Amino acid sequence: MQVAVVTYDGFNELDSFIASALINRCRKDGLEAFITTPTPVVTSMNGVEVTGQRPLEFVADAEVVLIGGGVRTRDVVADDQLISRLPLDSSRQLIGAQCSGALVLARLGLLDGMPACTDMKSRPFVEACDITVLDAPFHAEGNIATAGGCLASQYLATWVITRMLGEAAARDVIGYVAPVGENQETIERAMRAVHTGAFAPC
Repeated sequence: MQVAVVTYDGFNELDSFIASALINRCRKDGLEAFITTPTPVVTSMNGVEVTGQRPLEFVADAEVVLIGGGVRTRDVVADDQLISRLPLDSSRQLIGAQCSGALVLARLGLLDGMPACTDMKSRPFVEACDITVLDAPFHAEGNIATAGGCLASQYLATWVITRMLGEAAARDVIGYVAPVGENQETIERAMRAVHTGAFAPC
């Protein structure tokens, strides 16, 4: 079970690294995340250069695709060639977006008819796509999820692990990385965010 964490130039380190690090604690159970980039090397919003682990074409084969946010996401959605390299299919893939990554899902038509979560700076641009933005850190409908706020990436990872391996596996991961002395409350907060933000259709 492979996860593509799509990461572009100008990416926010918290968006890509928190999700991938948490998911990769499940390698022994067969769930593994890869930083997936459109070029061999991408540079973060703070100047950190990262070598991609997989090329962007990997998204077609991944069971899960997470779109990270960053300061150049609007450039990404305006680039028809880049967008054409994201043939996502919510009927067979779990697809999530972090912060401004919601703009990519909107551009791909994956948010039609559903609200989304994003960060405060990206909110007006997501709303300009006729998407209702929720005052919440996480929202999921079916196989599509969005998270708002950099640290909400833990909720996106929790959702992925829960969907792929079950709630017990997600609790184990969140409990391990939680601040000492705050393990149980961190676990419950993550699970509450995911369960509260998950829309169950009738």
